Amino acid sequence: MTNDNLKTMLFVPASRPERIAKALASGAGAVIVDMEDAVSENAKDTARQALEDFLNQHEGAGIYVRINARGTAFFDEDLALCSRHEKVIGIMLPRAESAEDISLVATAGKPVLPLIETAKGLVAIHDIAASPAVNRMSYGGLDLSDDLGIEGNTAGAETILDQCRYQILVTSRAAGLLPPIDTVFPVFDDDQAVLTRARRARNMGFSGMLCIHPKQIGPVQSGFAPDTEQVQWAQKVMAAAESGEGAFKVDGQMVDAPVIAMAKTILERAQGHY
Repeated sequence: MTNDNLKTMLFVPASRPERIAKALASGAGAVIVDMEDAVSENAKDTARQALEDFLNQHEGAGIYVRINARGTAFFDEDLALCSRHEKVIGIMLPRAESAEDISLVATAGKPVLPLIETAKGLVAIHDIAASPAVNRMSYGGLDLSDDLGIEGNTAGAETILDQCRYQILVTSRAAGLLPPIDTVFPVFDDDQAVLTRARRARNMGFSGMLCIHPKQIGPVQSGFAPDTEQVQWAQKVMAAAESGEGAFKVDGQMVDAPVIAMAKTILERAQGHY
């Protein structure tokens, strides 16, 4: 069972199992226990065992697990762990590059959340999205920037990453997937900066964001929620739509079927159903 209403997905290192329960209580929409980037090469086996021990005792909410990429020495054992535990409700696959990657991970019997992190992944994105095991996608902005040879945190890099966001958004929609999740934002001690980034992602059609710190949860949730003015406008539109007229005006703006649909979406987001 997966949560369709994911505004926040919070990473926690598998090497710090004592933080998993805290993350689950943080208010995040989902928790991703990370066995990849957050765990050093020489600590992978220890971290996997720590997660195994946690899952053997855990009776609370389910978790996602970011396994190590296909082709690494840790992939098979990571996948086996996910297969064994019903409290693993989804698997995040880094460096997803083919439909075959997804099919292999799907043998664990869990939904797969692919991370697009390479040019090969972008080229194969339609095949990846077509897998029955995939119900939404995300991407790793830093890894993708590195693979494409662009300088991170620059205007040029954001231009290129926006093109990648566009591909992920359109492909997700065409494949009938849930709206995608935006990449991590490295700032966590500036609420306004986090909110601004989340709102930008929302305006680009994304439904949530990957988080690296519990402090980001509140600003991200606020950023993905419609603001008061939007909700008030949508309420006016829906009230006027009850007249049954094909087209009408609200606040001087012509309103027809597509605008009514937009208003309905805003109200659904405000109610937490998006």
